[in-house]
Amino acid sequence: MTVDVETARITMAQALNQAMDNELARDESVFLLGEDIIDPAGGVMKVTAGLSTKYGTERVRETPISEQAIIGAATGAALLGMRPVAEIMIADFYAVCLDQLVNHAAKLRYMSGGRTHVPITVRGMSTGGLMFGAQHSQMVEAWMAHVPGLKIAIPSTPADAKGLLTAAIRDDDPTIVIESAALYAQKGHVPVGEHVVPLGSADVKRPGSDVTLITYGKPVHDCLAVATQLEGEFDVEVLDLRSIVPWDSAAMLESVGRTRRAVVVHQAVQRFGVGAEIAAFLNQELWGTLAAPVLRVGAEYTPVPYSPELEASHLPSPAKIADAVRAACKS
Repeated sequence: MTVDVETARITMAQALNQAMDNELARDESVFLLGEDIIDPAGGVMKVTAGLSTKYGTERVRETPISEQAIIGAATGAALLGMRPVAEIMIADFYAVCLDQLVNHAAKLRYMSGGRTHVPITVRGMSTGGLMFGAQHSQMVEAWMAHVPGLKIAIPSTPADAKGLLTAAIRDDDPTIVIESAALYAQKGHVPVGEHVVPLGSADVKRPGSDVTLITYGKPVHDCLAVATQLEGEFDVEVLDLRSIVPWDSAAMLESVGRTRRAVVVHQAVQRFGVGAEIAAFLNQELWGTLAAPVLRVGAEYTPVPYSPELEASHLPSPAKIADAVRAACKS
């Protein structure tokens, strides 16, 4: 039986704000911390707008410009029973606080024999495609995906952003939510009130029978555009992983087992990326079923250029994705 859910058409930035608002109201142990997140700024992209006014600056806390301090303080607070939501403004800045995140937050549950949990959520934006330059435009999920103990979610729609951030805040392990700044203004229908998207649950954004495009984050929209473009030539399925740690192995195996072809698309540099791990997984599990090698489309192996022409050439594009689909289907 289908249950109608009341929705409102809002932006991804508003959906993320709703998730934090709901969790601040629901659970007194939740608090936010980060640079420029209090009003009147409300975050550089206004994602936390209004929350410090509503909940006060004890629960929405301004921090110095120190990513090490932000994650260190969040980890300590989590060990004492709080549920911090820490903003690392731009994904590239994870490089500054990897020690706190990787060697402390990610490892403490293991090192305590499961007696100590670190329920921190770390959120912030990736700005690739917006001409922010080489030091402000990277997708860094592969850095963290290599670290046992961290979970990683990357939403592509406003509804998924609200649901995944809510799930992350409620999770007992450190969870990273990478948000695409290019999607903050995108609008979509989002459930009103509580909305949870479980980590590790993929979503078929478009069904198809000839080839599966496996993706997440901003490239989901490029993949959907390619699927529409190739109608009549190939029937393309688009599988949005939504989180990569944990990932939905069952959904990938079902989809690719049925289409027998897969192309993995991500915004991050292709070499040594998440796509390589997915390709290895599919080749291992579906050897003998696949009709073609699993292909990958990612960014070029260079720092992200600043000029719009070079940045567009660096990043995966619909044209590159379409070429990969044709190669997979014709091999």
